Amino acid sequence: MITELGHFALILAFLVACVQAVVPLIGAHKRWPGWMAVAEPAATAQFFLTAFAFGALMHAFITSDFSLKLVVENSHSAKPMLYKISGTWGNHEGSMLLWVLILALFGAMAAWFGGNLPPTLRARVLAVQSSIALAFFAFILFTSNPFLRLVVPPFDGQDLNPLLQDPGLAFHPPFLYLGYVGLSICFSFAVAALIEGRVDAAWARWVRPWTLAAWIFLTIGIALGSWWAYYELGWGGFWFWDPVENASFMPWLLAAALLHSAIVVEKREALKSWTILLAILAFGFSLIGTFIVRSGLLTSVHAFANDPERGVFILMILVFFTGGALTLFAARAGAMQAKGVFGVVSRESALVANNILLAVAAFVIFVGTMWPLVAEMFFDRKLSVGAPFFNMAFTPFMMLLGLILPVGAMMAWKRGRVTRTLQTLMPAFVLAVLLAGLVWTMQTGRSLMGPIGVFLGVWLVAGTVTDFLSRLGKSRDFSRLFRLPRADWGKLLAHSGLGITMLGIAGLTAWQEEDIRVAQIGETFSVGQYELQLLNVEQIRGPNYFSTMGTVRLSESGHDIALLHPEKRNYPVAQMPTTEAAIDYRFMRDVYVVIGDPQDNGGYVMRTYIKPLANWVWGGCLIMALGGALSLSDRRYRIAAGARKTVQPQGVPAE
Repeated sequence: MITELGHFALILAFLVACVQAVVPLIGAHKRWPGWMAVAEPAATAQFFLTAFAFGALMHAFITSDFSLKLVVENSHSAKPMLYKISGTWGNHEGSMLLWVLILALFGAMAAWFGGNLPPTLRARVLAVQSSIALAFFAFILFTSNPFLRLVVPPFDGQDLNPLLQDPGLAFHPPFLYLGYVGLSICFSFAVAALIEGRVDAAWARWVRPWTLAAWIFLTIGIALGSWWAYYELGWGGFWFWDPVENASFMPWLLAAALLHSAIVVEKREALKSWTILLAILAFGFSLIGTFIVRSGLLTSVHAFANDPERGVFILMILVFFTGGALTLFAARAGAMQAKGVFGVVSRESALVANNILLAVAAFVIFVGTMWPLVAEMFFDRKLSVGAPFFNMAFTPFMMLLGLILPVGAMMAWKRGRVTRTLQTLMPAFVLAVLLAGLVWTMQTGRSLMGPIGVFLGVWLVAGTVTDFLSRLGKSRDFSRLFRLPRADWGKLLAHSGLGITMLGIAGLTAWQEEDIRVAQIGETFSVGQYELQLLNVEQIRGPNYFSTMGTVRLSESGHDIALLHPEKRNYPVAQMPTTEAAIDYRFMRDVYVVIGDPQDNGGYVMRTYIKPLANWVWGGCLIMALGGALSLSDRRYRIAAGARKTVQPQGVPAE
């Protein structure tokens, strides 16, 4: 009964979305207050109906309702409760329902917290947001219905993909979708502004919190996915340049560019057209990511579905919304004239350089991801574009970004002086050079990536701290720092987090040590400065799997550090093995141990990695997200945006 009610609620949400997509738009065009007012209750109703439908599907997974086809294909009665719950979105149909739930949530939040928006803009934003939801409701109901019943239910289910039965990946998709779908509201603001023909500082102030929220969730989601790949897949890497990894990284880069571009619109009323274009492209790349994951055109360990018909439907949604928005942008570009002017040497110019580097980096990733498909379709050639290409093509842009970021952040608005800024940053530069030189001396004969990465990471962190401390002026009264806006503290953490992540990547790339051998039980061997001994291997039984578990003693200079338990699991229902790495996490390094198959001579294949600064990669990401959250909590995001500027006479530029 609950399942039928959930299906009915989903259909009702689809009908509400139809009304919300049409009536407020007409009301805004005709200036009819009553019709515009329909948007807010409709957005609320749409969200609660979708939430009920999602709750009904989750109830079916929790109670192991095997009369539901989706539950049979993605659950099992012996599966732990956490993975029964995450199984709700660990499949194509359920993940799309989560997708549209978050879409409806952002629309409802825009209705609840958009009271300071002009009525016509609010109505248009909610209508555009609902039109996106309408397309995805149709996609779910007509091609991916999660509520299909089976005539003869089986006794038990086929289990969830064992790779997805992990805490990291249980929470990874919701965070990623909050970022992906969160960019839809920025898209809706951009299209609504194009329809109205007005983009000003107030619009930028309204769109920044939504962009920041989406960027925060994307950062957390990407970090969780990277961490999962690191410890679960057993290959010891944190980024493989997989097509689906790239699909999440491209919107992140464009969202970061949009966030900084909106600052220029807000402060100087410049870069209006570029900011609108970034808002369109950021969500467009989110739709491209959805297409990549679900079309089957590109294979990936992360892919949900490979149905070409579904891929065509998503491609139509992508073409309609992105193509339509770009067409509207082309028609309205002349109405978005920049008012603010600035010199070549200024903070605005630095933010323009930031935007160009981020956007070009995203484009390079897009070309590398899609080129194998293009080559096969049009040139009948099978190509593989892997990590070497991406590392070579992408890294220079990030190096340039790291170099200019501290300088640009301290530059004055409108017209700055490079010499004054560089003098202030000289201690940070000297510290970065000294530490890079120290690393170079210690690692003679190794890769340049280590010293360069250390220089960029230290330069970013030290430069950001220098910028923050410069707010003291000449008073040196440190209590003033605690009276600074939260956005300043957020900027400190976000930019420092990027520097810490760069340090972590440099450590993993330049100084990792690897050892692969067949180890006998009782044998002791050395990797780097550590000694490892395989004490024993036993067969154990988990809730829904069988495991070959090793016990490995880790020691250094004769002192025991930890007992590690690498596993090789087999899930009998899914008939799929997984590798569970054992990792000794420390602040400056990880020791990473994987056990493989037994050998004829009685030993076991073992892979051991020493990974310097590994945790700094994800620690830096979390610090970036924390910085974004701190900025989002700034009270200036919660008050009426730019009210003074919106009432200025025509032709008077903002100060």
